Amino acid sequence: MLKLYSAPRTRSIRVAWLLEEMAQSYELISGEFQQTGSKFFIQSTPTGKYPTIDDDGVILMESGAITEYLLDKYGEQGLRPARGSAEHGEYLQWLHYADATAFSPLGVVVWLTVYRDDGADHPQLVEDARGRVGAALKPLDDRLQGRRFLLGKTFSAADIMMAFTLTAAATLGMLTPHPNLTAYLARLTQRPAFLAAAEKTGNLEFFAHKSPNTS
Repeated sequence: MLKLYSAPRTRSIRVAWLLEEMAQSYELISGEFQQTGSKFFIQSTPTGKYPTIDDDGVILMESGAITEYLLDKYGEQGLRPARGSAEHGEYLQWLHYADATAFSPLGVVVWLTVYRDDGADHPQLVEDARGRVGAALKPLDDRLQGRRFLLGKTFSAADIMMAFTLTAAATLGMLTPHPNLTAYLARLTQRPAFLAAAEKTGNLEFFAHKSPNTS
């Protein structure tokens, strides 16, 4: 059976949520996130990171890569547009925007204010990162004007990827200026598959906007 290594307040919620939306059976192996400090790849998983999956010997990390792998192997279940379509191009754009553009500056703020706890010593770095977060969230907020989901009326795996990023922004008080994103995140976290995954992985508190880890 597919195994998912998971810890609360990590990107593992993305994979569990996707599997719940797909109605795909899996074994959840729960652990606790170990604060990394200056060390990396120290989590109690086959890769040293959360999330990790072991699918009959296929061991993968990186939530975006896992998402694409699972949809390829177990069927799209309506969670991804047809390859080669214009909608698939937009889907890929927002799937990767979640981490590559939107979370990148968020990670700087989290690193300095949560992990190292010395953000006050680096006010310019924190302020610059917060500015870049705002710049990254603005196109998303515009995108959600009049749309229920990133692709319009259709929920997709890109929405699952984005929800973690937006929750991290909310924990840092940076989602308030973006009402469309605030309403969008509320819609996402009311989905039955999300609630099932959040309960199983211990993430209900995190998605009530508590402090995130960033693995």
